[in-house]
Amino acid sequence: MKNNSLLKRVSALGFPLFGAEGDQNVNLTLADMVKSRDLRLWEGFPVVLANTVEKEYFNYEKVKWHLKKPFDKLYLVSLMVMSLAVYKFFNLKFSWADKYYKSLPNDKKKEFSSFLAKLRSDSNLNVAGREMSADRLKTVFSNYFAQSQAKLSELLSVKDELSLEYSLSQVFSPKQKELFLKKLRREKLTKTENEYFSRVVKKKVLALANPELHHLAQALLK
Repeated sequence: MKNNSLLKRVSALGFPLFGAEGDQNVNLTLADMVKSRDLRLWEGFPVVLANTVEKEYFNYEKVKWHLKKPFDKLYLVSLMVMSLAVYKFFNLKFSWADKYYKSLPNDKKKEFSSFLAKLRSDSNLNVAGREMSADRLKTVFSNYFAQSQAKLSELLSVKDELSLEYSLSQVFSPKQKELFLKKLRREKLTKTENEYFSRVVKKKVLALANPELHHLAQALLK
């Protein structure tokens, strides 16, 4: 790998091939990952994409803007579709992923189904003309996803953690969810974060903790 600068930027976005710190131009980094055609970076694309969307940095149109060549734009779509298949394989639900899938043309939806079948059968995927190992994709994603959730995993089982991730996303915005989990982990909040937590997030937490509301919600689901 010759482009050490790209590796460092990717590392800061949740795929630490090498250590790095500092603010990053997220959408440019994703575009550079696409253009690199480097299989190690492509294997990490689902990790980086999930992390950047979760932090509300990702802008699909901006990533495309950085891709000047038509075939690079096609690579981006294939990597996005491959990422959706990885998330589906691990039963991870993201509202943005559902919206993106619905926007895909039929041939790309078929590609998604093909990728998912390959992941389930441990067969190689053909992603934008490159052969990618299903086993490598799954291992890379599960390893880095587990690392990024390590502290929370100390409190919850893997099954409960994934269920919590989905449920929190239904109630809190990404930023609110981040503060909720920080409080749960007893991590220090900035003054601004503390004020926002008290003003907005805490009200939702109090509502969720209300036993009568919980009882009514359970009744509705019967």
